[in-house]
Amino acid sequence: MLIPDTLDDSWVAGLAEFLNTQQNVEALVVEPGKRRIAVATLGPVDEERLRARLAEILRVLHDQHDHNHGHPREGLPPGMKVSREPGQMLFEKGIPCQTAARFRRWREIPWPEVGHTHAFETGEHWKLLATLAGACFVLMLAGYIVPSFVPGLPWIGPALFIAAMCTGGWDAFVDSLDGLRHFQVDIHFLMIAVAVGASAIGHFGEGALLLFLFSTSGALEEFALFRTRRAIDALFKAAPKTARREKPGGGEETIPVEDVRTGDTILAREGDAFPVDGEMLSGKTAVDESNLTGESTPVEKFPGDPVYSGTINLWGAARFRATAPAAESSLQKIIRLIQDAQHLKAPSQRFTDKFGTPYALGIMGAALAVFLFDWLVLHVPPFRDGVDGFSAFYRAMTLLVVASPCALVLSIPSAILAAIAWGARRGILFRGGAALEKLASVDVVALDKTGTLTTGELVVERVESFPPGREDEVAALALALEKEASHPIAHAIVRYGRNRNLPDREVDKFRAITGAGVQGEVGSARCVLGRRELIEQGPLGVWAKSLPLPPPEFAEVWLVAENLLGRLLLRDQIRTQSAPVLAALKAEGLHTVMLTGDRRETAEAVGKQIGLSEVRAGLKPADKVAVLGEFKQQGKIVAMVGDGVNDAPCLAAADVSVGMGARGADAALEQAEIVLMGDKIELFLDAYHLSHRTRRVIHQNLVISLGTIIVMVGAALFGFVPITIGVVAHEGSTVVVCLNSLRLLWAKAK
Repeated sequence: MLIPDTLDDSWVAGLAEFLNTQQNVEALVVEPGKRRIAVATLGPVDEERLRARLAEILRVLHDQHDHNHGHPREGLPPGMKVSREPGQMLFEKGIPCQTAARFRRWREIPWPEVGHTHAFETGEHWKLLATLAGACFVLMLAGYIVPSFVPGLPWIGPALFIAAMCTGGWDAFVDSLDGLRHFQVDIHFLMIAVAVGASAIGHFGEGALLLFLFSTSGALEEFALFRTRRAIDALFKAAPKTARREKPGGGEETIPVEDVRTGDTILAREGDAFPVDGEMLSGKTAVDESNLTGESTPVEKFPGDPVYSGTINLWGAARFRATAPAAESSLQKIIRLIQDAQHLKAPSQRFTDKFGTPYALGIMGAALAVFLFDWLVLHVPPFRDGVDGFSAFYRAMTLLVVASPCALVLSIPSAILAAIAWGARRGILFRGGAALEKLASVDVVALDKTGTLTTGELVVERVESFPPGREDEVAALALALEKEASHPIAHAIVRYGRNRNLPDREVDKFRAITGAGVQGEVGSARCVLGRRELIEQGPLGVWAKSLPLPPPEFAEVWLVAENLLGRLLLRDQIRTQSAPVLAALKAEGLHTVMLTGDRRETAEAVGKQIGLSEVRAGLKPADKVAVLGEFKQQGKIVAMVGDGVNDAPCLAAADVSVGMGARGADAALEQAEIVLMGDKIELFLDAYHLSHRTRRVIHQNLVISLGTIIVMVGAALFGFVPITIGVVAHEGSTVVVCLNSLRLLWAKAK
C-alpha cells in the first residue's frame, strides 16, 4: 500500500501532529504524485531517527485510514500552517521570519513503503517458516513413535501432537489474530479452526499433519516470493548513498546523495557508482550499465555524454555535472516503477481478492450446514466415528480443509510476481499485473519512428564539397560551428569530426540564425551552416535549386564559406532488431503500424526497409491519438510504443502503453505501463511472449486449484475421504501452484 495521491483530513492532521512533535524540524513538504517528501530543519537533528519516525507515523496513518475510512482527527496543533497546492502540501510551524528561513536546511527523505507488514516479514521470512515446519515435523513424528516406547504414558502422544501444532500453526495463528482485529476471516483462521476441531474429537495426529503441511507450503510460498524479489532487491542496493562533490573554491566533500543539486560538479573514482544522473565534463571512461539497461557490454563515455545513477564507473576518474537530483534519477524512476508494480494488482487478482473474506465465511457456513444435515437428517453420529464411517463433525472439518482456497488465492499473484521479476532481470519493467495480462490480448502494435524503430541518434553518412576534394575542410568548419551546441544534428557532426581527428578551430562572432542555422567567423573566413534555404535565397539560388534533393532517408545540412560550398548528409540509424521484431510480431498475427511526424517519403522508405504492415506519416500528436481511436472503434486492442514527449498523448490513449528506456522523456514514462530498458525494441517481443506465458500459467493454476477443490469437496460431502487425504490434496495443490508459477523465473526468452 502507498500514501494516497491526495491527502484527506486524517492524513493532514496526522502529518501536522508529527511535525509539531519534532524538535528542530520547521517544515514538511509532501508530494504524493512524485513520491517525494522533504523536511526543513533548523539546527542539528538525528537524520536516521527522523526518517524512522516519519516512516512509523505514515504506517500508523495508513492503517487508520484503511480501517477507519479516513475520518478526520480533531483540528490541527496550535500555530500550524498548512498550504495546499496542486500535487503538493506544505506544513509549517507558523510563518517564519526571513532571517530564520534563510538558515533552514532542506533535505529529502526516502519515500517510505507504508503498507501493513507482519512482524516477522523480512526478506528471508521463509527461513523462519521452514524452521517452524521442520520442528513441527519432528514433534509430529515423535508423536507417532514415542508412545510405543512408553505405553504407561497415554498422554505423551497427544502432548507431542499439540506441541507440533503449536510450532506448525504459530505463523497462521499470528496472522489469524491480525485478521480478526480487522474483522477479517482468512485461510489461516480456517486451518487453525480445523486443527483445533480435529483435536477436539481425538484426531490429534491429523491436526498436526494439517499444520505441518500448511506451514511447509507456506515456507515454499515465501521462498518463491523471496526468489522473485531477489532480482528486484539488487536495484535497491545499487542506489548510491553518498556523493563526492567538488567545492567551488577547490577540493571536494562527501555529502548524502539527497543533498546533490542540479548543476553540482560530482566526482566518481574508478569502481564508484554514479550517485545521480549527469553529463560528463572531463575524463574518459567506460561504464557498466547492465543493472539499469541489461546491456552487458561496457559503454564508453566522453565529455558531453550522459551518465546515469547506479551505473558503475569502470576505469578512470570521471568529473560530471549533475542534471537531476537523486530523487529524479533514472535508477529512482526504475525503483518507483517496480515498487508500484508490486502493489498494483492484475484485474483477475483483484477479482479473487474481493471474495476472500466472504468466501471464507461461506465455507464455514457450508461446513455448519453439512454438520447439521448429516446429524439431523442422515442421523450420522455427531462427534464419534461409527461403524459406517466418519462422524458429522469430522466430515464438516474435512470440508473446511478441502474447500479452503489456498491454491486459488495464490494462482494469480504468484505468477504475476514471478513474471515481474523475470522481466526486471531482463530490462522489462511492468507497472503492475494489469499491463502484464492485457499485453497478451493486443491486436495492433503502433510504434513511433524516431527513438523507437530507429536509434534517435543521427549519424553523418556522407560529406560532399563543391568543388570536390575539400570534404574534410567542410566537416572541420561544421565541427567548429556546432561544437558548443546540444541538438541531435550538432552531436552527429561533433562525433564525426572527433572520430576523424579533425582540427579544433575557434569561432568568433558566433550567432544563431533563427529557424535556419548558425554563422560565425573561423579564422578570417565567414561561415554559415544550416538549411538548404540559406543558399537558395542567396546569389547561388538558381544553381542550388538544380541540386537534387537528398534521398528520403537522409537529412542535409549545408555549409557556405568563402570559395567553399558543401553539405553533410545525416541519417537516423534503423535499429538492427527492428526488422526481425516486426517480422515476429506479424508472424504472431499482429498488425504493426508506424505513427510519425516525418514526411511521407522518409517514413515509407523506413517502413519498407523494416517490413511494417502500415505507415501513417505527417502526423501531429493529436493525429496519432485519432489513429489509435480508429483502431479502437474497430474493436481492436492497441499497444503503443514510444519514447518522446510527443508520444505521451498516444500512450495515454492506448490500451497498453509501452515506453522505450529509462532515458525516455519523463512524460512518456509517466504514461507507460511497461518500460523497455536499454532502448531495445526486441524487449517488446520478449514482453509479449512473457505475457502469453504468464496467462497460460495462470490458467493452469486455476484449473489445478479449482479442479482440486471441486473433486475433493464432492468426496468430502459424501464422507469418502479422511482429513489426511484432504490435507494432502489441499496442500499438494498449493505447492504445485507455487512451483508452476516459479517456472516463469527460469523461462528462456524466445
